[in-house]
Amino acid sequence: MTSQHAGIDRGTRPPGISLRWQFTLSYAGFLVIVGVVLLSVGLLVLRFVPEGALYTNDGEVLPNRKDLTAVFVEYSAYALGGLAVVGLVGGWLLSGVMLRRLDRLNDAVARMRGGDLTHRVALPGRSDEISRLADTFDDMLVRAQALADQQRRFAANASHELRTPHATIRTMLEVARADPNRDIEKLLDRVSQMNERSIALTEALLRLARFDGKPIDGVEVALDEAVATAVTELSDLADHHRVLITTDCEPSSVLGEQALLVQLVVNLLHNAIVHNIHNGRAHVSLRQEPARSVLLKITNSGTVLTPATMDRMMEPFARTTGRIRPSTSVHGGLGLGLSVAQSIAEAHTCRLEFTPNAQGGLTALVRFPAPYAANGPIS
Repeated sequence: MTSQHAGIDRGTRPPGISLRWQFTLSYAGFLVIVGVVLLSVGLLVLRFVPEGALYTNDGEVLPNRKDLTAVFVEYSAYALGGLAVVGLVGGWLLSGVMLRRLDRLNDAVARMRGGDLTHRVALPGRSDEISRLADTFDDMLVRAQALADQQRRFAANASHELRTPHATIRTMLEVARADPNRDIEKLLDRVSQMNERSIALTEALLRLARFDGKPIDGVEVALDEAVATAVTELSDLADHHRVLITTDCEPSSVLGEQALLVQLVVNLLHNAIVHNIHNGRAHVSLRQEPARSVLLKITNSGTVLTPATMDRMMEPFARTTGRIRPSTSVHGGLGLGLSVAQSIAEAHTCRLEFTPNAQGGLTALVRFPAPYAANGPIS
């Protein structure tokens, strides 16, 4: 690979002088140049001294220009030598003090190269070029760590979210095998729909992985249709857990990503089903509010939730006793569903709130603000 694409090959880079020696020689050279300039000024001043012999009123002989020049040049040479030594010693010491702060930066770079993105330079002191470089590098580490975490979240989210449609396909196949009067065409059609759903979901998760705190660019999506799609997709799961799903949805449109909004409803409804009780209920409602916002509400029955459970429920991979089903369950999750739902809500500038029901179970509220309602004022 050429250096244009891969940078300079360090194996072919010729050896060079260290930065500390460069600073040291620079300091010493500067002092010597200053000394030479002063020597030149002194020689110019000596030109005003007469050439011939000089006598005082008492008849004493005074040094002339030649004598003064000889003495001046001799001692100036000693002074230049002293300046060179002072420049080398002082430059070496001063450059060591100045470059000591770069050692912290170099250590951070080495740690980053080794895969540690959590270490920070955190250089103390006032603002200067080195401290600004260290601060910039710390900012880069923060960004790099965020991107690495984003990639890990995407891998976890993708594996978790794609598990639902695949598990649904498996359930449909198991039901079809047990039904001697199965409708193959209907089965193939539903499997095809779930396959397209998985493709759309993968693409949507990729876009969500690139979400960086900014609202996503969306199109008008019929949220009531997204709810209907989610209910249909999870109908077999609801039957398996003996949970009755009821809906009361007004026609509502919002701006967003179709696949992500469907997944938002799927995750919340999936949570309402698998963390329910047998012969329980899950109710989905959709309302247009006076301020032109849209409110999605999913309420389910279940056991009474404690404050500790509510605090942990949004944590990925959280498993709370009495709430999370064992991982050996056919539809058991990894605790990522609500975390992904939170990310999708944030990407659509929505508020996702959970409230425990007094009689048990949970109520999930997703409020789409007016700027994201398709019939509201779009900013």
